[in-house]
Amino acid sequence: MYPPDVNKEDPVRSPVPRVAAIHDLSGFGRTSLTVAIPVLSAMGIQVCPMPTAMLSTHTSGFKGFSFIDLTAEMRRFFDHWKSLNIRFDAIYSGFLGSPDQVAIVAQCIDMFRTPDGFAVVDPVLGDNGELEPTMDMEMVHRMRWLVSKADIITPNFTEAALLLDEPYREHIDQPTLKDWLRRLTAMGPHVAVVTSVPVEGSRTTTSVVAYNRPHDRFWKVDCQYIPAHYPGTGDTFASVLTGSILQGDSLPIAIERAVQFVTMGIRATFGHNSPSREGILLERVLDTLRAPVTMSSYELLEE
Repeated sequence: MYPPDVNKEDPVRSPVPRVAAIHDLSGFGRTSLTVAIPVLSAMGIQVCPMPTAMLSTHTSGFKGFSFIDLTAEMRRFFDHWKSLNIRFDAIYSGFLGSPDQVAIVAQCIDMFRTPDGFAVVDPVLGDNGELEPTMDMEMVHRMRWLVSKADIITPNFTEAALLLDEPYREHIDQPTLKDWLRRLTAMGPHVAVVTSVPVEGSRTTTSVVAYNRPHDRFWKVDCQYIPAHYPGTGDTFASVLTGSILQGDSLPIAIERAVQFVTMGIRATFGHNSPSREGILLERVLDTLRAPVTMSSYELLEE
């Protein structure tokens, strides 16, 4: 006999939110799964990783890293999870090790998402106007298809340009940015959140700008620029955003929490003058994820 709090139709149902995190695992450097697991766990969410690749280090700022493509193992993960009838409240994908993995992620979204769950695709392709070392245009084309399966996408400004086949630019005006966001959601997702957006007329501020297509609303949160680049901040942002939405936050509050956490991590790291390629000192700020939102600075962009 089942205890009264167990669903007889789904005996493996989790009493806490559960996320399938489909990212690479780097042995050194705070990116991908080494970010997603602690962030989401600190937010009270069970993280179930499906590694896409294993690397000795992440790919930004390191040379000579080892790289193991885990496409075959991902298929075995999928088959075993399917046999266990596991379901997830969110499917959250990031760095993919090969174009063939796109179809596996899409199958996970179709097969493992709960009826009221959602899929987040962080289309990891590049940054600062350049492709990642392991990426090519075939992956860009495949990623354009994968975002059609998502509910939420979180490209940075470079990745948004790649998805839309637009040239990278250092500045963008608001009407053009809104057009980009509408076109991104026209590819399939309900919500597009673009990070590292250059603010027109400012060298000290960037923005995170989002468009919610069902509500036809644009949201913006500004970020004060700090003269440092830390790999993994995009993974950190998308992880906090995913966890915040699972906790019931609205889209603008979820964006605000993610921006504040990443900013705090950058500030906690910058003063130590530690090697930027190692990522932010995540361990110093994880506890703040349990704190309530006390203030907000998000903006609703009007037409």
